[in-house]
Amino acid sequence: MAPFTSFAALAALASVAVAQTCSGVNQRFQPRMGSGYKVSLLATGLQQPRHIVVDTAGNLLVAEGNSGTVQRLVLQEQGDIVCVASKSAVTTDRSTNHGISLSADGKTLFTSNLASVTAYNYDATTGKATDGKVIVTGMSNTGTHPTRAILVSKSDPDTIVVARGSNGNIDTSTTQTSSGRSMIRTFSISEGLTSVHQYTTGGELLGWGLRNIVGMGEDPLGGIWSVENSMDDVKLNGKDVHNENPAEKLNYHGILKDGASNKLKGANFGYPSCVPAWDTDLLGVANIKVGDLFKPDGVPAASDCASRQTGTVHFHSHTAPLDVKFNKNGTAAYIAFHGSWNRRPADGYRVMRVDFQDGKPVEPPTSKTAAIPVMENPSTSSCPGSCFRPVGLDFDAKGRLFASSDSTGEVYVIYGA
Repeated sequence: MAPFTSFAALAALASVAVAQTCSGVNQRFQPRMGSGYKVSLLATGLQQPRHIVVDTAGNLLVAEGNSGTVQRLVLQEQGDIVCVASKSAVTTDRSTNHGISLSADGKTLFTSNLASVTAYNYDATTGKATDGKVIVTGMSNTGTHPTRAILVSKSDPDTIVVARGSNGNIDTSTTQTSSGRSMIRTFSISEGLTSVHQYTTGGELLGWGLRNIVGMGEDPLGGIWSVENSMDDVKLNGKDVHNENPAEKLNYHGILKDGASNKLKGANFGYPSCVPAWDTDLLGVANIKVGDLFKPDGVPAASDCASRQTGTVHFHSHTAPLDVKFNKNGTAAYIAFHGSWNRRPADGYRVMRVDFQDGKPVEPPTSKTAAIPVMENPSTSSCPGSCFRPVGLDFDAKGRLFASSDSTGEVYVIYGA
């Protein structure tokens, strides 16, 4: 179990709470559920399902990383659960690898790949996306981190938020905004439909110094949040501290419609020079707290880590948060943790909840118990090779939370969120 899972939370996960099973869907894994939650397996056989979104007809759109298409799962009620009535491809091209979002009115579908963001006319009744047009381009990387998280704001509906990660573990060029990497930018949709935006020079800078943002969410107040995958293989003063540091993060970026009065607009979050602490004892730095930024070995020089913007909630190192979505009343953020590849023992591979009140997390940034287990593998001993690995999340109008698992080609439905 993850070190940040409290004893009380473990006790709440004492039983497997599985709802009915959809006919013809064979369940390989039995997720362990948190208190008050149930789960059913919605679909199998998808080709690396990444981010997902529920359309205005109540059906699920799935970005498939392997096929490059968007699949539409037409849903139907079956007793106490929801199942798939049919599946079909929404897009005819094969350019999507991760990101997907819908306009506030549900009539425009947005997808992303390594290089660009495309907008399609979308009909939720027929499930067809037509007349694709690139609205943001210029994002190709020669290194790692090929995904581009995207989010269309509901409170500021002409704005699309686009994240682009680093081109490696330590991308030294990102000390300058001119690199166009490790940042989040916002763009006018209407302007992009007229003239394509160049990522690095177009739109507006929302935040930078963000190593790899793979998922974003908007709370009911219009606040924008991102989940960040922090640095690998970290050493401090020659000591290997990477197994327990740095922390992964939930970042807050303010409210888009506040414009220039948003004090977090354009904030620098530290990368590549400053990273957040998780295991403070291992670091051996006097008075350092969970979430405080420190300068590890082998990164660009910096003497101002203490003045950079810190995360709002912190999570155990290498657990790889890939998406964040809020429930309707904003009392909880749900986060998909894809899980570690370079940590022993393996950690992550679960969906967690962070409780909110009045638009802010209940727990402080220094907490190690802010994340509460919702759905997880009963054991991580066979991970990452043989377990479900959550990626994308979205709610439907009935409050059911859908969660994709790319490694197993599955989509689950969580009830009680």
